[in-house]
Amino acid sequence: MSDKETLYDKDIREPLFEFLEDTRGKVRILEEKRTGSARADVVMITPGLLYGIEIKSDADSYTRLERQVKYYDWYYDRNIIVVGSSHAAHVREHVPDWWGVITVELDEQGKVDFYVLREADDNPKVKEKRKITILWRRELNRLLAKNGLPKYKEKSKLFVQDKLLEKVPSDVLWPQAYEELFERDYNTIGQEIEEFRRNRGIDKSRL
Repeated sequence: MSDKETLYDKDIREPLFEFLEDTRGKVRILEEKRTGSARADVVMITPGLLYGIEIKSDADSYTRLERQVKYYDWYYDRNIIVVGSSHAAHVREHVPDWWGVITVELDEQGKVDFYVLREADDNPKVKEKRKITILWRRELNRLLAKNGLPKYKEKSKLFVQDKLLEKVPSDVLWPQAYEELFERDYNTIGQEIEEFRRNRGIDKSRL
């Protein structure tokens, strides 16, 4: 632990992941995900919802939070802010009513402890065209196949995103999309990029 009183981001992350896995059922955690012009500290995937999670440790301020909230609200079904105890009294003044709030502090044994101050509710500002950009092209291709749509090999990623949103009902598309995120394998991404380049006739040595 960095300090007896102050909890830093690095002190919070691993205990937070364990807390989420213990209390939320089937989840997958992704870290540091680009979210528009901001970056989500944590993305939590569940079978039915995509969560954005922002961590504000005792060492952080609210300086960038207003801008971050805007982008989180564009991308995720529900959002949660996790704050150190120094922020607990006023955090709800800085996020919308639909954001969940979790506070974190040290218990009497010196262990990191979490308390759900407010559960997250459905985000009314989420934009499907933003949310679908989280998926890789390979994942989008599998969604096309699952739903009997053409492969659109010569079309852009944006075209494929729009076509899926147009042709597949939301209650079908998003559970399938979240399952793709559950199955995402970062160990194979390099291989997939190379395959994509070969299929497009791109010489890596010229990039």
